[in-house]
Amino acid sequence: MVNHLFRKQNSVLSAAAVLMTAVLISRLLGLLRDRFLASYFFDPASAGQLDVYFAAFRLPDIVFQLLVVGALSAAFIPVFTRYLLKDKEEAWHVASTVISLGIAGFLILAGIIFWLAAPLSRLIAPGFSPAELELMIQITRWLLLAQLSFLVSNFFTGILQSQQHFIVPALSPIVYNLGIILGIWLLSSTMGIFGPVAGVILGAFLHLIVQLPLLKATGFRFVWSFDWRHPGVRRIGRLMLPRTVALAVSQIELTVAVFIATGLPAGSLAIFYFAQHLNSLPVGLFGATIGQAALPTLSQDAQRDDSLLKFKQLLIDSLNQVLYLSLPAGMILLVLRLPAVRLAFGARTFPWEATLLTGRAVALFAISVFAQSAVQILVRGFYALGNTRTPFILGTLAVLANVALSFNLVYRADLGVLGLALAISLASFLHLGLLFWALSRKLNGFGWETFWLPVVKMTAATLLTGLALYLPFRWFDRYIFNTTKTLGLVGLSVVTGLIGLLVYVGLSYLFKIREVNHFTSLFKKLRRFYYEPITAP
Repeated sequence: MVNHLFRKQNSVLSAAAVLMTAVLISRLLGLLRDRFLASYFFDPASAGQLDVYFAAFRLPDIVFQLLVVGALSAAFIPVFTRYLLKDKEEAWHVASTVISLGIAGFLILAGIIFWLAAPLSRLIAPGFSPAELELMIQITRWLLLAQLSFLVSNFFTGILQSQQHFIVPALSPIVYNLGIILGIWLLSSTMGIFGPVAGVILGAFLHLIVQLPLLKATGFRFVWSFDWRHPGVRRIGRLMLPRTVALAVSQIELTVAVFIATGLPAGSLAIFYFAQHLNSLPVGLFGATIGQAALPTLSQDAQRDDSLLKFKQLLIDSLNQVLYLSLPAGMILLVLRLPAVRLAFGARTFPWEATLLTGRAVALFAISVFAQSAVQILVRGFYALGNTRTPFILGTLAVLANVALSFNLVYRADLGVLGLALAISLASFLHLGLLFWALSRKLNGFGWETFWLPVVKMTAATLLTGLALYLPFRWFDRYIFNTTKTLGLVGLSVVTGLIGLLVYVGLSYLFKIREVNHFTSLFKKLRRFYYEPITAP
């Protein structure tokens, strides 16, 4: 079993399959976590506390996004991969230095956040009462502990994924969510809202330690180093700077969402996050996983002068694969939004009005699932080419559009929390269009046969699948399943979803969409998983 956990995944699709499986488990656990939160904290007396809990993540998450996500996605993996191809010891030195500098930077930023938590919380959440603000300040300070574990753990993930190890890093989010669930279940009765906070800290620690055995097996040994003058470290710094600034800009839209939602009725911010978490299931399952799996290979191809055509083909293949999966996923989420909300969050303390509002927000998110997923691939295409400036500029334009739309849709159109969801979807369409236009120009366009024709076929298949989903969904809901019971909801969702999937796969063969053959082949490989030779780490 250990050998299977330590094996490499040497193709994008096999790596993506591992990530998809782990992400699916993790996101389902995340929905179970949210159901626990709704069950314990969404009653009229404590719905405000749940808003505070979600708002308190804002400042610690900003620190994490700026120090880790920018470095990993845009700079660390491409540069680290380049050194791995030449000299492993030098690669270890670069990794140790980046982690050491990251910890030092975190301690400085965390100290500032800890000291200024009160005024910053008042700035972010002006709609909170004094008691809610005080609670937000306390939770924010505790959550900084979790971010330190996340910082180190995510660099470990980057080191392992650069060497085509995806299974063990994919387990980390699973144990993270398990930690939070344990915190809610075991501690909420005595610690209140600080029960899930303790669970976050425990989950972040588990996220780190689960990767240590494989990391040791690869030969990596962390040594404190502040060799910031090293060429590799300086290149990472140069590459991550535009991405970090871009992430800082992207944090504006998330912070604006908190700013606006805290001024809406109690529970609005929780409903917004619940809907976003359902939306993130297909986006994380398809866009993020294939993007993560493709980045090391894209980075290697981009480093070779004779591989630009190979790079372009891999990018198109990855984009087609993401669209092939995310288009029907968005349609399924759109049609089955209410059963999904009821199954995910339908605790006794979660009222029917909140269920309907969450379902409407999910629908507005669902229409842009394919756009949010495709952005993950296009952005990583730029990063693999060493270009972080263009996605920064285009991302900034999308963020500014999101912020402007949020204020207008919430206040002028009086859509409330639904305005925040619609603004994110509209901004995602803009972001996708801008990235595609820029990358298409750089790569001399995407051909009709290799890209546009498959997209037209996928879109047609998705629309027909939506019709095939809706009609039996309404019929089963009215005549077959008793949806006042959980078992009836599960039956309605499973049967309708299977019908939709079968129709989509059948249409894929009918329209000769070649991606269906890729995934059929992948499933056959997964069946032989335990019988294939093990690749040594």
